[in-house]
Order: sequence, then structure tokens, then C-alpha cells
Amino acid sequence: MRVLVTGATGRVGRRFVPRLLQWWGRGDGPYGDGGSGDGEHKAGGSGVRVLVRDRERGAPFAALGAEVAEGDLREPEGVRAALDGVQAVVNVAAAFRGVPDEEAWAVNRDAAIALARAAVAAGVSRFVQVGTNLVYGTGRGRPLTEDDPTVPGGALWGAYPAAKAEAEEELLRLGRETGLDVRIGSPAFVYGEGDPHLAEVLRWAGDWPGNRRLAMVHHADVAQGLLRLLRAPRALAGGRRYNLVDDAPATAVELHLLNGAPVPAGMGERLDDDPWYGIVSNARARDELGWRPLYPSMWTARDAGAL
Repeated sequence: MRVLVTGATGRVGRRFVPRLLQWWGRGDGPYGDGGSGDGEHKAGGSGVRVLVRDRERGAPFAALGAEVAEGDLREPEGVRAALDGVQAVVNVAAAFRGVPDEEAWAVNRDAAIALARAAVAAGVSRFVQVGTNLVYGTGRGRPLTEDDPTVPGGALWGAYPAAKAEAEEELLRLGRETGLDVRIGSPAFVYGEGDPHLAEVLRWAGDWPGNRRLAMVHHADVAQGLLRLLRAPRALAGGRRYNLVDDAPATAVELHLLNGAPVPAGMGERLDDDPWYGIVSNARARDELGWRPLYPSMWTARDAGAL
């Protein structure tokens, strides 16, 4: 059984792929069949292929046993070649903050949908899409659940979550129409293992009310969530979204303290007009996938030396 991973060189991908390779090395394929449905894994291949634009950047994964396919997610010919012989896809690729809006739409929506359509044509049976908890938009006065519709708006709304939201709806529709087994993992704010994301958050959190909360999830917990999604049976996870988020959102004040930065003057006097923005429930992932955060809070990760 072979799985293709896109976005392997990004912040999530480069921490996920080594774990996938380690997991696969134990013989745990996505359908619980030892990862060897076509005999290739047993013959010595890893069963993991990564799509990268620059083969040199794929070298670290090749050293770990991955097969490297060179190509751009937005170029159909390279995508078709990368999908040859693949049974499952994990689409981690994303264009995040700091890119032009047109690039955010091109990568996060258009390329994701095109990849899924190409996967159908190639006979791929399972498609795991990596989303974001920002797709829900504004808060609803309670933790958001996977069945909540998108309501655009909020402090972090923009082209990235808007494009991700449209992509998810189209992917789920495509799954219903074609039989492609689509499942979506929606991480909150991802941090840990040296990712500068945690320090970068202060660029905008300095203007927040002191009690505004940020839903968070450690890279290790994103990885284990995606692995569980990859393996879960179709009858359980097919056509469903799963929030991947820890148990303790961090306040703007705590984010400054954790980064060793002074709390901005006046932060405590500001009022949060949407205190449930981005706050999501992880109950479905717990109940259906058996997922539990290894790091229930950023303080747990700090104490473990995993930041």
C-alpha cells in the first residue's frame, strides 16, 4: 500500500512525514493491512512517497526511506505521475500567511480540488485533507463542532481560511459523488519542536485583548491525528471532519509570558468582542478516533522540553 504526501517540506509536513515513515516501518498501513496491500512494502519499499518541487529538498525524506517525486502541486503532469500506484493521499500542502491572496486561493482551494480529482482518476481510494480550525469563522458562544457551518469573519479571517473552507466543501461533495473516501483533519494553531510559529504569533497577538484565547495543538498531536485518520475505517471516518486541538487554549497574556516577552501596556483593558472565536471541540476525535493530545496544553509541552 502506497501513500502520497504533499507539503512534506512545510512546517507540518516535515514533522509528520518522519512519523509516518516510522509508523509504516512497523507494518501499520492505512487500512490495518500492514501497509502491504500490493506487496511493495513487504518487498522493502517504505510505501511512502512525497511530492516536492525541488528534489534536493526531498533528500532528508529519501534518507529516511521515502520515495521522492519531483513536481509542483499546481502542475497536472507532475501530480499525475506522483499519483501513479498510490492508494491514499495526505494533502498537507498549504499557502499560509504572508502570501498574496491569489496564491492562497490557488494552493489552498484550487490545487487541493485538482489533486482530489486527479486522485479519483488514478484510482486512489482514500484522501486525507489537512484543514484549519479557522474555517468556522466567527464564534457561536460555545466550542465549535465539526458540524458547524462557516460564518466568515473574526480576527484571523482572510483568504487562507476562506479558501480552505471552500476546498473542504468541494472535497466532501466530490467524495459523495465519486466514492473517494475523503476525511478532514482540522488543526488549531500548530506549534512545537522548534517551529517559529509560537514566536511569530506575537506579531498580531500584541494588539489583542489580554484574555483573547488561541486554540492550539502540538505538532506531535497533529501527526498522531493524521495517522489515526489515515488508518480509520471508512465506515467510521469517511466523509467526516475532525478537529485536532489541545485541551487548554492560551490567552494573549500567556503567549507573551511563554515567549519571555513583556505584556503590552493596556492589554488588560481591552475587551474581546468574540471570546469563542476559533475555540473548537476535540470530542469527536477523542470519541471516534481514540485521539488524545500528548500535550494537553502549551505549558505541558514547555515542561516536557517540546517547544
